Amino acid sequence: METTEIKKAVELYKKEHGYQKMELRASMFDMDGVLFDSMKNHAYSWHKTMAHFGLDLPEWEAYMHEGRTGAGTVNIVSKRQRGKEATKEEIEEIYRYKSDLFNTLPQAERMPGAYELLCKVKDSGVIPLVVTGSGQKTLLERLNKNFPDIFRSDLMVTAYDVTFGKPNPEPYLIGMEKFYTFSNRECENKAKITPNHFIVVENAPLGVQAGVAAGVFTIAVNTGPLPDSALLDQGANLLFHSMQDFCDNWEKVFEELK
Repeated sequence: METTEIKKAVELYKKEHGYQKMELRASMFDMDGVLFDSMKNHAYSWHKTMAHFGLDLPEWEAYMHEGRTGAGTVNIVSKRQRGKEATKEEIEEIYRYKSDLFNTLPQAERMPGAYELLCKVKDSGVIPLVVTGSGQKTLLERLNKNFPDIFRSDLMVTAYDVTFGKPNPEPYLIGMEKFYTFSNRECENKAKITPNHFIVVENAPLGVQAGVAAGVFTIAVNTGPLPDSALLDQGANLLFHSMQDFCDNWEKVFEELK
């Protein structure tokens, strides 16, 4: 990506939000489809599960619902095909079936370029956070195994922290608040943390919506089958076509955001 394109995107963001400068301090990363190449497993599991219960959700469409709660995804399909929402019992049964199927699949590998990017981010003095809708009990252990010495347990937002999932901005607002608490505890600088101190890194339309709604400069990484427009139309400020692509351009991005 050309430096002029990055500079233009940053200048437009500053103008729209009334900032004189960026002062990047932290980067909030989604997990599935960004840090791990796991979305294909989720898409397959949703498709097969819906078919098992007489419903239809194409694999490509699962990418459109990434970040939505399981109940939300079930109800969208149920209302579309049956004209009514699923009952609580139906939702629990469908989601349990989907989770069990997902857990039979090979564990997703780390996304190519993700660890190298995170190392660059940290070496730049920017603190990485994870903001995910996942509620896996072993999440921190898995992150530490695949991304050693990168993430802190007190700088993670998971399904257990939020009331509303993406596209609601709540997950990223909580991420900023956690960083604010961390920054005031461990740093002498007690200045208020504002959205221009952050970036969001997302691969899903709903995640992009959430980052934009939180007022944060949002970088889309299109690691799935959706057209770029599915992410750009939700307000992504920049778009890269892989985590390796973003990694290769990190120095240019950081120069404009720091």
